[in-house]
Amino acid sequence: MHKQFLFWLEILSISGRVNIGSSMLLLLIDWILPHSHPEAIEFARDMHNFVVTFASPISQSVAHIYLSALPFSPPISVVWKQYMPEYAHTLALQSGGLSHWPVVWHVLTGHDAEVNAVAFAPDGKRIVSGSRDKTIRVWDAETGAVIAGPLKGHSHSVISVAFSPDGKRIVSGSHDETIRIWDSNTGALVFGPLKGHDSRVVSVEFSPDGKRIISGSDDHTIRVWDAKTGVVISSPLEGHTKSVMSVGFSPDGKRIVSGSYDWTIRVWNAATGAIISGPFKGHSNRISSVAFSPDGKRIVSGSHDHTIRVWDAWTGEVIIGPFEGHKNSVISVRFSPDGKRIVSGSWDQTVRVWDAETGVVVSGPFEGHRNSVVSVGFSPDGKRIVSGSWDHTIRVWDAESGVITSGTLKGHNNWVNSVTFSPDGKRIISGSRDQTIRIWDAETGALLADPLDHGNFVNSVAISPDGKRIVSCSGDPTLRVWDIETGAVIADSLENYDDLATFVSFSPDGKRIVSGSYDQTVRVWDADTGEVVSGPFEGHTSWVMSVGFSPDGKRVVSGSHDETILLWDVETGEITCGPFKGHTNCVMSVKFSPDGKSIVSGAYDQTIRVWDAETGAVISGPFEGHSNRVSSVGFSPDGKRIVSGSHDATIRVWDAVTGAVVSGPFEGHNDWVTSVGFSPDGKRIVSGSQDKTIRVWDVETGVVIAGTLQGHHPPVNSPAFSPCEDGSKLVKSIRLMPDVKRIALGSWDGAIRECNGLYQETSNLSPFTSKFGDSLKMENGWVLGPQSELLFWVPPVLRPGLYWPRNVLVITRGIVTKLDLNSFASGKLWNRCKTRRDPLNRKRIPQTQSSMRISSLDFARSSASTRALGPNLE
Repeated sequence: MHKQFLFWLEILSISGRVNIGSSMLLLLIDWILPHSHPEAIEFARDMHNFVVTFASPISQSVAHIYLSALPFSPPISVVWKQYMPEYAHTLALQSGGLSHWPVVWHVLTGHDAEVNAVAFAPDGKRIVSGSRDKTIRVWDAETGAVIAGPLKGHSHSVISVAFSPDGKRIVSGSHDETIRIWDSNTGALVFGPLKGHDSRVVSVEFSPDGKRIISGSDDHTIRVWDAKTGVVISSPLEGHTKSVMSVGFSPDGKRIVSGSYDWTIRVWNAATGAIISGPFKGHSNRISSVAFSPDGKRIVSGSHDHTIRVWDAWTGEVIIGPFEGHKNSVISVRFSPDGKRIVSGSWDQTVRVWDAETGVVVSGPFEGHRNSVVSVGFSPDGKRIVSGSWDHTIRVWDAESGVITSGTLKGHNNWVNSVTFSPDGKRIISGSRDQTIRIWDAETGALLADPLDHGNFVNSVAISPDGKRIVSCSGDPTLRVWDIETGAVIADSLENYDDLATFVSFSPDGKRIVSGSYDQTVRVWDADTGEVVSGPFEGHTSWVMSVGFSPDGKRVVSGSHDETILLWDVETGEITCGPFKGHTNCVMSVKFSPDGKSIVSGAYDQTIRVWDAETGAVISGPFEGHSNRVSSVGFSPDGKRIVSGSHDATIRVWDAVTGAVVSGPFEGHNDWVTSVGFSPDGKRIVSGSQDKTIRVWDVETGVVIAGTLQGHHPPVNSPAFSPCEDGSKLVKSIRLMPDVKRIALGSWDGAIRECNGLYQETSNLSPFTSKFGDSLKMENGWVLGPQSELLFWVPPVLRPGLYWPRNVLVITRGIVTKLDLNSFASGKLWNRCKTRRDPLNRKRIPQTQSSMRISSLDFARSSASTRALGPNLE
């Protein structure tokens, strides 16, 4: 077992059977347990953790058993201790990395919009998801691969999905007011659409015997359907006065529970439609989710009042609760299969596991989603949790980790909306949707003071020229001025806007503050008293998204959702120039140049323009290269360069005159970049992102890339290295040939090729590359090289805090990780990652993978698993 584990994984990878690895190892653990071999049990459990953590990269490329899985395993791992010393030429962790096996096992990506619903299949091997992109997908629960779908047919968002008890069918409910039933294996529509509801169908479920389907709708009713014919069995169940957001059968199928936006829960007779008990009252806001316990005696509910309650299913009495802990609406709740735990998902972007008897959190909060968690569920064995989120992803978690997050973590736990350097460059100020402002050491990333609580999400922050004050604007909608040393509010409750303030900036002398708002106006405030000294300036016809003073403090520039830019006289409020027209979408960011002669703007039309501040003429641009909205721009201190941040998750540096890209794109953020800015010396750039992190980049080092690196067209379905000599085609499927010495490869060009040996599975790069400059990028956890070749795969929990080549600082709530690639054997020479000790001179020398392949192939010949050689070539 100790010597053959990785060879066994090679065979599973080549034969396309990685998805059976976890269950086989669980059987092995059960077999060992009665024999009282603690070391063997420990090793087997660690092998299981290794497989569930790295099933995705191993299933896509056998090389990444060695290039990704081993080096990223935690040092406490028995597998790591057993094998890692033999692989000196893989990537190394300079700092950070996993200290234990991660709670999150998979992040499934593929939906093009919010994921509204997820559920495990009855056998736990598959996961179904429904999305706002109008599709349904079926995923392999072990590897994360899409095995069916996208299933298309609905004409609007898919809001709810569920498997039939036998796992052969899927039912879906949609915003298009219909229900459809699908074949879970082929994705074919079995029948439907079922019509009858007069509004969105928000919840669907099969009965325990699979013969009926129930649905809840925004039309305030519940309907029961024949699952074979689609005929409505009984009249609509009526009683709720608002949307029925959640429905479920009791385990015996005789009762139906419903939760509604009318703040109540009802229990119905499934045969007659009569109300058995209820309405249950207790929640102080809308009820979003309800479910029966496995014994049918209890009902759990989640509500927009941020709490969870457990009720007696017959009497309607609250047995326990409210469970408190979530910081926002609880959208989804479910019991574990044994009824002892409850899982919840919330708009606070977290998943929590509670003791169903005491209400105590036993695991979590699990963090990682970057938007609301709206659907959760246990696997049938209770060992895993699946969650679906509006961040477009599905995550699979270890339900039995027992990891409880407590205490104060230093990073923001929501989008970072605004970042800026202090005038001396020693501090970074950030404002976040988590309602806080934070002050950081720009060198170490240390949090220098307790977070400043604005009381609502922070849209923008700025620091005064003397570095002593911070101004913030929020969604409440107010502005506040803070003492940076003490954290005290100097000016509070500044005159409220009619709508939220979007952006704030200090004047060059620090005496005034300018702000823009959704109410389409600009105002100038006294920074000491909080009084309006000028304005409101009126002229824009839509939201004002960005404002700033000229270097002499006499003018204000504003950019608006109306696609224009205006210049204002600070004293009179008169428009001195503009509107500047040219952008074809919302102008998100505007800044004066240091000499005040020009203005830079970034817009949702994906371009940047430079304007003459006196005439409004376009001096330079449009600068094109970003593949999504430009959200933030700024000049370097010398005015020669422009930095831009975009919703394409990248940062670019441009020549302010020619518009040429002089540096970048900087890859590292895994969500929209919301704010960027130069340090006072022009050597660094700070960026904030919706991925909840702050990064500081070295502007002057690294390879300069001119132009935009293009992604895959069409998108990568299952990325793999190009294994054939021409390296030109993407592998679609892999099959081990009968002689067990060659591999057959099916490509998207329709051809089938044979390749000799595993060493050819990577592209032609230098063996020990330590620096790729700006050419690196990440897709679905894979760090890709200049030709979009796979270099290595990063576990989900490490991605937000991973240092990239230009990063000099990363500030995140999670783990910050630095890699050492100096001895990383990549490319065709990846097989040199293995080393052995020379018995004569005691030196460690490179060893090819041939010895491993021979052993693994011998093992394969005697393994029953090779009788099934994997998927057929398509």
